[in-house]
Order: sequence, then C-alpha cells, then structure tokens
Amino acid sequence: MGWGNTLTRRLKVFSMALFIYFDYKKQINIFLRYKQAVQKRVKWVGASKKDAIWTKTHERNARRVLNLMIELEGLWVKMGQYLSTRADVLPEPYINVLKQLQDSLPPRPLEEVRGTIEKELGKPMNDLFANFVLDPLATASIAQVHRATLVDGREVVVKIQHDGIKDIILEDLKNAKSLVEWIAWAEPQYNFNPMIDEWCKEAPKELDFNHEAENTKAVSSNLSRKTNCESGAVSSAVDVLIPEVIQSTDKVLILQYMDGIRLNDNDSLEAYGVDKQRLVEEITRAYAHQIYVDGFFNGDPHPGNFLVSKEPPHKPILLDFGLTKRISQSMRQALAKMFLSCAEGDHVALLSAFAEMGLKLRVDMPEQAMEIATVFFRQSTTANEAKENIKTLNDQRERNVKALQEKMKMNKKEVQRFNPVDAFPGDAIIFMRVLNLLRGLSASLNVRIVYLDIMRPFAESTLLGSMARGPTANSQWIYDSPVNSEVESKLRNLLLELGSNKILGIQVCAYKDGKVIIDTAAVFSVTKGITAGMVHWLVDKGKLKYEETVANIWPKFGTNKKELIKTLICNFLLKVHHLLNHTSGLHNALGDVMKSDPLLHASGKKLQEVLEEAIVHPLHIEGELYIGIPPGVESRLAALTVDMEELEKLSGLRAGSDVPQELLSNVAQMATGLPVLFNTLNIRRAILPAANGHCSARALARYYAALGAGGTIPPPHSGGGSEPPLGSHVHTPKFPTMPSKKKKKKGGSKNDVSVADKDGYTQLRTSDGSDEGSTASAVAGNGSGGGSMFVDGGAKMLDAFMGVGDFSGMIHPNGKFGLGFRRYGYGAGAGEKATAATFGHSGMGGSTGFCDVEHGLAMAVTVNKMSLGGVTRRVVRLVCEELGVPVPDEFSVAGDKGPDMVLNLAPPE
Repeated sequence: MGWGNTLTRRLKVFSMALFIYFDYKKQINIFLRYKQAVQKRVKWVGASKKDAIWTKTHERNARRVLNLMIELEGLWVKMGQYLSTRADVLPEPYINVLKQLQDSLPPRPLEEVRGTIEKELGKPMNDLFANFVLDPLATASIAQVHRATLVDGREVVVKIQHDGIKDIILEDLKNAKSLVEWIAWAEPQYNFNPMIDEWCKEAPKELDFNHEAENTKAVSSNLSRKTNCESGAVSSAVDVLIPEVIQSTDKVLILQYMDGIRLNDNDSLEAYGVDKQRLVEEITRAYAHQIYVDGFFNGDPHPGNFLVSKEPPHKPILLDFGLTKRISQSMRQALAKMFLSCAEGDHVALLSAFAEMGLKLRVDMPEQAMEIATVFFRQSTTANEAKENIKTLNDQRERNVKALQEKMKMNKKEVQRFNPVDAFPGDAIIFMRVLNLLRGLSASLNVRIVYLDIMRPFAESTLLGSMARGPTANSQWIYDSPVNSEVESKLRNLLLELGSNKILGIQVCAYKDGKVIIDTAAVFSVTKGITAGMVHWLVDKGKLKYEETVANIWPKFGTNKKELIKTLICNFLLKVHHLLNHTSGLHNALGDVMKSDPLLHASGKKLQEVLEEAIVHPLHIEGELYIGIPPGVESRLAALTVDMEELEKLSGLRAGSDVPQELLSNVAQMATGLPVLFNTLNIRRAILPAANGHCSARALARYYAALGAGGTIPPPHSGGGSEPPLGSHVHTPKFPTMPSKKKKKKGGSKNDVSVADKDGYTQLRTSDGSDEGSTASAVAGNGSGGGSMFVDGGAKMLDAFMGVGDFSGMIHPNGKFGLGFRRYGYGAGAGEKATAATFGHSGMGGSTGFCDVEHGLAMAVTVNKMSLGGVTRRVVRLVCEELGVPVPDEFSVAGDKGPDMVLNLAPPE
C-alpha cells in the first residue's frame, strides 16, 4: 500500500467514527432535555416517538458503517461480521444491516485469482482442474472460494487469498488499535484495549493458509477421536463434519467439497427440516470440546464459518480455521474452574481461577466479579429479546458501577475513569470472544442455549482428567524436590502406594532435633493449637493471665444471651485456662461469638495482628499460616472434599468411653456438609479461632518445632530446596492501583503501605521497620534462628503447654488436654505414659500437628480430602517407626482417641 492509500483509509475510518460518535451524543443530549421537560410536566414527545427516533439513528449509522466496511474490505469486514452476530446485545437495525456482510462481498477479478493459483501451485489451471467454476461460492474479507473438480475427479473448493490483503490487514489493525484507544479516552468505561491487543497478535496468522491447513487437520482429528470416560474425559466424540485438506500453500487452500446450507438461509433451513436447536447445541458441544478437552479451538465462530449438511441428521459443517488458538493445560484448567465456579456460585474458586489464568483485579469485589463472569455463561436469548437483554445488562452494569463507586469512595467522574481490571490474559479474551459469537449465533437462529448444561461435562472432564493423571498414572505427582532423608524417600513410596483414591492433596513436614528431615507436598481445623499458642504468647507478654476471668477481658462474653454459654460461665467465673484445657465445654461453641475478637480486648491488637507478631513473623512463615484468609490468597488454597468411602465405615465403629454413640450416627451427614461450608469465600475469610486455620505442613511443623523447644526458633527452614522458599510469599497481597498523581503525604515513609483495612487485615511493611513488640520478628526476619517466641520460654513454657508442674492445678486431673494442646501417650492405654512430653492438636478430617519433646520430633500432616484419618495415621506411624520414635496413641493401630478427634477414628487395620 502506498502512503496515499494508507492515509485515505485512516482518514475515512476516523471521520466515520467521529461522525457516528457525535450523532449519538446529539441524540443523548436531546433526550436529556426531554427528561428535564418531563420533570417540569411539559409534554414534549411520547415513548413511541422516542423509540422511532432511536431506530432511525441506528439505521442511518448502521448503513454508514456497512458502506465504509464494504469499501475498505479487509479487517473491517471481519469486524462487521462479528458485530452482525451479536443480536443479543446490538440494536436490531445494526443486525439487519450488517448481516449482509455474512453473504458475499464483490468478487475479485478472475485474472487476479488465476495469477495467484498458478503462482502458488506452479502449474497452469488447466493442469490442475478438470473444471473450475468462475463464479465464486463466496467472497470474504481475506479470500474468496471457488468450486472446482480436480483432474482425478474429486470435488473440491479452492480458497484464494486476495492480492495485497496482508498489507491492508496490518494497516487496518493499526487503525483499529488507534480507534480503540481514542474510544477508551473519550468514554473510559468502554476500554477494549486488551481485546484489540490480542486480535493484533492473532489476526495475522489467518494470512498463512499452510497454518490454516494444519489447524483444520488438528481440529478434525481431535473432534473425531473416541475419548476415554475413565480418564475424566467426556464419553463420546461430537457429531460434526470438517472438510478434508487436499493441498495448501501460503495463499491457496484446497479442501474437500461439502454440500451444505448457510446458517442465514432460513428458508432452506425450514425446507430441509433442520432442527435449529439441536444444530446450535451440537456446535456448542464442538466448541466446548475444543476449548476444555483439546485446548485448541477456532476463535472465529461467526455464521459464515458454518454450513449444515443437507442429508439427515443435518450435521454442522465447521469451516475456516485460520484464527485458531492453542492454550496450555493450566489455562484450560483455569477456564474450566472459572466456568464451574460460575455454575456453582463458588467465589473462592472463581478468584482462584482468575489468579491462575493471570487475570488481576484492582479491587476486592467478589460478588460483582461473580456476577460479571456469569454473564458470559448465561442462557442465550433470542433476537426478539435483544432490547430487554440490553436493558438488563445495562442495569447490571449500573449497579456494579455504583457498588464500585461506594467501595472505592470515588465520585462519578473518577469511577468512569477507573478500570477495575489490572491485567487481562489474551487467551481468556479469545475464549470470551468465542462465547459471545456462539451467543450471537443462537440469537440469530432464534434459539435458547443453556450453556451451563451443555458445556459443563467438558469443563468437568478437564479437572477430573488432571486428577486422574495423578498418582496412579505418574510418580511425578509428588513435587520433585530433593529428598531430605531416607525416611522421606520411604514416605513418598507410601504416598504413591495410597494413590489418588485416598489422597487428593497432602503435605507432610517433620523436624528432628531442629532440622528438617521431611518436606513433601503432593487444612482444616488444626487451628485450636495455633490459637492456644497465641494465648500463651499473650500471657508471656503480660497481656493476659491464665487465672483471669474471661468476662473481664471480653465484656461481650459475659453478656452473651446463649443459654449454653450463660450456664457454663458460672456467674462469670470461667477463666482462660478453662478454655485452654477443654473443660469449659466451649472449645467448639465459641465459633459464633469469637467474631467480636476477644484478643482485641486483651491486647489492644486484632487477632490477625497477634498471629503475625506472635507466630508468623518470628518463625518467618509469611504467607503460609492464616486464621481467616485475606483477599488475594484464594488461588493458593486447596478445596476441601470428603472421602465418602471412609465415612461409610462409621456405622461399624464403637464410640469410646467419652464419645457418645449417638454422635457417630450424625457424623457422616455433618462431615459431608463441612467442605461445602468451609469452601465458601465468607467462611474462608472469617476469623474463627477454633476452626478456620489455613496453613501449610511446613509452617505448622516449624511452629511445633519451636513449641517443642520451649519457644526457641529453629534454624532457617532447610527443606532440601523446596519451592517456593518458606516465608517468601506475600503475607497480605495488595491489589494493584491505578497510577496516581496525588502528592505524597508529609511525614510518611516511602516504604509504608496501607494499614489495616475494614476487614481487619494488616498490610505487611515493605521494609523491616520496627514497631511495638517486633523484637522476635526482627530476630526471625534475618533467617538466623536461635531467638525465642517467648520472653520467659524454656521448660516453664513447656510445663504450661502440657499442664504440669506449676500449671497442674489448671487442668482436669484425668483430662487429655494440657493448656490448649492434646497430650499424647505412647501405645494403647499406656497409663504410665499419659503425661509424656508429646502434645499437639488434630482436626476434623485428618490434618494434624504435634511435637515429641523427649525425642526432638515435630511433625505436621495437612490433607484436603477429609477422612477418618487413615492416611494421616499411616504417615505418622511410618515416620515414627523409621526414626525409632514411639507412636503417639492417637495414631497407633488401637490407641485412644480424644474427644475433639471424632473424625479421626478409624477401624483396626
């Protein structure tokens, strides 16, 4: 293209854009004046007149767009074809006018066609074809298609690229990019820059017909092969047709001829009796298979790229694979997770999917994020409902903008220029474009498609398939980190033996004499042990006393109206040590009332602040221990599930002397519902000290290693090169913000970040600045170890944990708990060992943490497939036996089980 043509195209594009923009602005101003007139009770124009004015405005601008697109051809035709399919969101006049682009553009001269064919194939046309139909079947933006017969008699179609179209497409992409940038500046709420960026990257690939030929072969092979249901994939191939590739060059593509009906030929569709509902459903299935199962899909499903076979059962014929996108397995899984999270209303999974695919938000608004994401998978609407659909989407957008404005405390002008999305992955853009085109296709054919039903099996197959490729199929499901010891090697063999039927995800970490000997990764409610440690820390700091009355430090506790609590507080005589030794009866009842944060009354600090100062920072385990997660951590959490096979065994168990038999009858029902409850975003973020800890095994093991040493901080975690290094995560992620021109406030450090937000989560400092009580943090922060979590640690603190010595009067004489921790004996019923220096805490579902002070062992196991603890017990027994350390009775074959470990029961093996 010469400079003259380039400049002319550019001027025409921007002139038309400005003309249409000001035309609509003019109409908006007219109706604003109309609205003001109505408010003054001046009757000016009726609703029907208003609709007619808008219709005429749409029609004249649609014709302007159509004429310019036909004149310029190239990319603008393709854009018009896309817009013509969006009957679900565009005004009807645009659809009626622009759908002409789905037919055929003016054909290129035969001399040009002949020259391209002979140059590309290296032979005269007479030597290539027995017959070549001069009138093209169709002329599109990049090429035109002729029917022909090869010299061997095969019926084919020949696709010939327009001469000089490459330069035109590249220039049009530049113009489109500039136009989109201008629109984003003029109307910030319409920022399509991520979309045009991805299109600029993908569109040039359509100009290589060898590339299209390979794509066609690959998609055809993928959709025709039988799939294995047992591997997690869908059970049968989709029922579509794709032409066979005969020959290709850069600019010529020869395909098998297939006789079909165009989708916009409604009369023929009716005459042949085509079931349009079934047709679009099968096309949707084909695309779901391409996206979720194959990770290789056609990114341009407009009506012109489909035919319908004339022979019953009238199968869809898929054409034109020039714009075909390949996505990684991780992106497929993220897209599948996003789809299923929308289907289930699972906010945690949605935010996790966003993080996995690289979609970054500038604001934490999960409800609005769910609402917007669900729009893409909503049931399609017919063209007749387009007006109502547009109104619904606009209303939804206004609600979200208002919520954003309130959240960010912005005025109307500021919120219009605020983009809540910080980064949008290109793969997701093409995926969403496909969904929009499919929606437009169903609207143009006047059918309703329930995408959540049709696409769900394919999305589920992606996640199930990735799980099925786990331990039973590939030993590499265990994280490939160096082995720290011989016992760790044997542990990994045990995990492989147990396989995916018992393990969905597991982490095991153990310290022996202060050094890491196991750190293997392939939680739920080990939280009480963490909370107990925080209480001991507050006592050590002089902020709390074991003998102190709970009602004195927590006023709301004494005034709580629950009858259970009113009975048990015994005229406000309930003390801190009663809560720790589990004799108060409140260790599970406190979940609802702890929302008022009693530690705030005791220490002046919120629970999260105490957790960080007392445990997280001293032990250098940032990002791996929370009680209630802050926003931005969702993608690192494993979802909880239940081992139903083990739960069924409950009916054959006998309850211990201190576990009511009737309790077991309700355990299965309760356990089945727990994962659903604890997987929800509200619960994950809730600060429930008794039951909502989220931690890694290596963080929990390090915690118990420190407790077992009386608070002495172990040397830096030497987990054999495990990645990422312990403590390297950002503890409280910050949402990226828009560039700000505001002046810096005086007196603020350049390293400071925002302090606690309204949810009570404190942002970490970016420097090691000091604050009150941060001595231990500074010691641990340099990674040297050797400091202490407590001022008065050592043997006295161990006595407090175990409830012995000076603290023996604070526990139940025959109880299984010290002050906050379960005390373990060795072997079954070994009464003489009941006070052995082994303590810890297990939780419902099998996760556990404990330390054996006498033998220098600290160990943690975290699982997300909740069970009766069979896997955990085998892991603990193997490690103890290999190290020559007695097995704590909770994990022995026939040992005693404590009252808080109902789900840790397991039948003799």
